[in-house]
Amino acid sequence: MTNSMATNASVTDHTLPQQMQQHTYSIMYQVEGSHWWFAGRRRIIASFLKRICADLRDKPRILDVGCGTGANLELLDEFGQAEGVDVSPDALAFCRQRGLERVHLGEAEKLPYPDRSFDLVTALDVVEHLDDDVAGLKEMHRVLRRGGRALLFVPAFKFLWGVQDDVSNHRRRYTRKQLKETLRAAGFEIERVTYANITFFFPILMGRLLMRLTGFRPASENNLTVGVLNKPLGIILGSEAGLLRRLNLPFGVSAICVARRSE
Repeated sequence: MTNSMATNASVTDHTLPQQMQQHTYSIMYQVEGSHWWFAGRRRIIASFLKRICADLRDKPRILDVGCGTGANLELLDEFGQAEGVDVSPDALAFCRQRGLERVHLGEAEKLPYPDRSFDLVTALDVVEHLDDDVAGLKEMHRVLRRGGRALLFVPAFKFLWGVQDDVSNHRRRYTRKQLKETLRAAGFEIERVTYANITFFFPILMGRLLMRLTGFRPASENNLTVGVLNKPLGIILGSEAGLLRRLNLPFGVSAICVARRSE
């Protein structure tokens, strides 16, 4: 690793590919629209997008870095003109199956866009994949216009490491402090950092501890859900959006950051 911020965030093997293991893209494409985790997370993200976009011009130009199979791009399109970039050709193929054509192949550390092209850049469970997270964030800073915002969603706390981190080829999970330090090293001004998904923090912690003890390793944790409970669980997680409008959470499975391009 080339930067101390990334090292402090508990980096794993830097020889891992940035993209997730290939089989996880088809699973994600199949479940991303309905799985409780993705559905609840989108409600939380949407609540942040409403407040961010209220400060930006009408129909802001939005870049989703690490757009994956495209469900978040469909959400972002409700707030502006959204484009996506991903390092995986498989992910982009799934985006195009959704009818999303404004997607491009590229690395976060070498974004294929000119300086100051976007009003908002999102990286939703992405920077934990990067060998050099500061370099990737500097690129996001570069393509933002003056006063533009970055919205990040990342996994929190190294002790929550699980199968999904392995199959997703994560390098790290962040604390609030580590996330703020990394963004500042990339030149951003921090507006807000909070944890999210406090609701399922202890069930997920216990589930991952149990998987470690038993050696149980599913192909993806996204496969682990009970059909009849899926929709209620998504509603419960998504309801944190109301809580997050009023306060920052002291801990959670994930962390969210809003940052501004500072000159």
